[in-house]
Amino acid sequence: MWIDLLRTPLFGVGLTLLVFFLAQRLYQKSGSILFNPVAIAIAAIIALLQLGGISYQDYARGGDLLLFLLGPSVVALGLPLYQRRREILARKLPILAGVTAGALTSIVTASGLAWLLGGSREVIWSFAPKSVTTPIAIGIAEKVGGLPPLTAAIVVITGCVGAICGPEFCRLIGLRHQAAIGLAVGTSAHGIGTARMLEVDRLGGAVAGLAIGLNGLITAFLVPLVYLLFG
Repeated sequence: MWIDLLRTPLFGVGLTLLVFFLAQRLYQKSGSILFNPVAIAIAAIIALLQLGGISYQDYARGGDLLLFLLGPSVVALGLPLYQRRREILARKLPILAGVTAGALTSIVTASGLAWLLGGSREVIWSFAPKSVTTPIAIGIAEKVGGLPPLTAAIVVITGCVGAICGPEFCRLIGLRHQAAIGLAVGTSAHGIGTARMLEVDRLGGAVAGLAIGLNGLITAFLVPLVYLLFG
């Protein structure tokens, strides 16, 4: 029976939901940003798969189903965006300029760092879309010859780091307005960072949600353009 369960999508879905629920409770109980539920859930699932001798292919049957739901979850971020639309529209030009600068900086620094460290051509292009949400990043990586699994891993790591220390880092360098902090976190750390911003401030979370969409559009345009020029 256990072997049969492993071969169904129910295993991956059930394991992911259970571990994330426990990680979320741990985060709420501790109140520490170091216990980010996404990061804790990923580490716990990897450990459980290793300890149980369970292959990634068995887990991924359900994981792929959850990956499909990432798209609708990003669309759901439009609700706080709609609720704060007047404040956001009043800042439309600074927001557009900030996201464009952030997207370009992310592409250049990530792919440039991979190049400086001696990464192969596939690795360099896998790093380029690291700051956009996973479905868009994977699509971009496939178009420019990157490695989609590597891109997905880098995107998740980027989001976890941004969620854990993004708002605090922004305040450390002098940013005080929640809209500016949300713009920086949403542009650099996509959905995972936006989930953290929604806990910190509703306006910051709404701007972060907008930054996800804008950064995805701008990065989807810029990365192929850079690829045509230098690829």
